[in-house]
Amino acid sequence: MEQRNGRAGGAPASARTGITHIVWDWNGTLLHDVHAVLEATNASFAELGLPSITLERYRELYCVPVPRFYERLMGRTPTEEEWEALDSSFHRHYWQRCDGVALTDGAAELLAERRREGHTQSLCSLAPHDLLVPLVRTHGIDGHFLRVDGALGPSGGGKADQMARHLSALQEVDRARTVVVGDAVDDALAAAHAGVGAVLYTGGSHSRASLATAGVPVVDTLLDAVEVAEAMASGRRRLTASPAAGRGGAGEAVVP
Repeated sequence: MEQRNGRAGGAPASARTGITHIVWDWNGTLLHDVHAVLEATNASFAELGLPSITLERYRELYCVPVPRFYERLMGRTPTEEEWEALDSSFHRHYWQRCDGVALTDGAAELLAERRREGHTQSLCSLAPHDLLVPLVRTHGIDGHFLRVDGALGPSGGGKADQMARHLSALQEVDRARTVVVGDAVDDALAAAHAGVGAVLYTGGSHSRASLATAGVPVVDTLLDAVEVAEAMASGRRRLTASPAAGRGGAGEAVVP
């Protein structure tokens, strides 16, 4: 089912009072694939004679654009040939492992519950679109989303422009009541670029300390992410701006 240019599940978006829209990230958020990602990373490193890394170091150093992540690991900018080899090898190893990767615990139930309550949700991911859509369908959750957008074109870049296009296509969704839930600092940057809020989840690609640099709420479960997102959308919770915002200096304020 092609979902890039239309809605899935037959549920129209709405700007009705009290309806919160969540834009979910996929890898590391709804899909608990961090160990498959680490295994694929180390397998691709081995092919180029690079040392393997631990999950802790991966989470400490990971960033987007991905070539910058490899630069942090290698201590130098990878050559164009190295980048192409690492990118190709990573995707080959990752997709070989993907069939055995499960959704994050409770994710399917949480998506279904939000839909039953009348809230809306969509999916915006940097995973290749032609691979993402059938994978979401395989997990049986495609009907919960108004729209599913994966990446088109070369890999390795950020999500900001894609997020803006994703939200522009959801014309009936109220951006004032829209929050992005993801596992990477890039998700928060993409949300800010599109003019919506963000909540970051610690179960994926970043350490808590890395996520804190985004200056948005950081949580340890998807249930907490939904609760914070709904509070943000209702105006009960917001970030208080500070000169250090974006470098870990923004605080959270709860509005009665």
